[in-house]
Amino acid sequence: MRVAVFSTKSYDKEFLESANEGRHELTFLETRLTGETAALASGHDAVCLFVNDEASGENLQILADLGVRLITLRSAGFNHVDLEKADERNLTVARVPAYSPHAVAEHTVALMLTLNRKIHRAHNRVREANFSLEGLLGFDMRGRTVGVVGTGVIGQATIKILQGFGCHVIAYDPFPSDDADFQYVDLPTLFSSSDIITLHCPLTPETFHLIDAESIAQMQRGVMLINTSRGALVETQAVIDGLKRGDIGYLGLDVYEEEADLFFENLSGDIIQDDQFMRLTTFPNVVITGHQAFFTEEALSAIAKTTLNNVSDFETGEIPEKNIVSVNQYRR
Repeated sequence: MRVAVFSTKSYDKEFLESANEGRHELTFLETRLTGETAALASGHDAVCLFVNDEASGENLQILADLGVRLITLRSAGFNHVDLEKADERNLTVARVPAYSPHAVAEHTVALMLTLNRKIHRAHNRVREANFSLEGLLGFDMRGRTVGVVGTGVIGQATIKILQGFGCHVIAYDPFPSDDADFQYVDLPTLFSSSDIITLHCPLTPETFHLIDAESIAQMQRGVMLINTSRGALVETQAVIDGLKRGDIGYLGLDVYEEEADLFFENLSGDIIQDDQFMRLTTFPNVVITGHQAFFTEEALSAIAKTTLNNVSDFETGEIPEKNIVSVNQYRR
């Protein structure tokens, strides 16, 4: 099959070519999928998309009219895809349901440790020959209560690491695991009981702005909040207000609700126009990484392999059910 790969970086090309082994004809495009760039898929059977590609109804209509039959995602999330339109135009949407949950889980805990022990501030001080410990006081993770929202494979991988630290873990998930060795609670209880809250759930209409002024008001003062899932789980202005009041004591983000115009690009010579994002960067108790939690050799290899296997399986009509994204699944 001919596959147009949008939002290509050098590492995407390296891992996809290695996993492809000559099976398909890959056209690598550095540009994102937008209404202006969708025509670049002309002559291709499939498009390969990443999280910031705009798979809106209008763009899917263009792709379908061009003869595209498969949307293969190199991500687990699919909130950027209009599944109603995909179903209407008989476009198959396939994803990578799991790649390396340990990559995201380990990055999640790295953010916790960085914020707790002020590693980012200590690093800058030492580079300036400032060895003062004032303002760098942290706390033992052991014995702290961590609330995990979402107990899929990433959430459970995070829980195992936290249990290794001796943390007391509580969790919320609308579809709880039957063999959990941790306690499930409702969201209000999780918010009010946790010293640290970490998000590991998909972005759906039900989880949009899960963290807002109302939920922050239920949390312990000085709580640590971590989001390595989807940016729009967190209402940015509400979090800024919480930081200013001291209600949120620590914030670690690997995702941001308006990240499409920022992340994965080198904007070091530009003036960032997003005032809310720039406000977040001014807080000493905030650490932001640019959607890199997934970014390990193991994860990229697994993503490339599954993505291209989905293309091969589409040819034979045998894509694994767990890899197919349907509008009914989204509504669940």
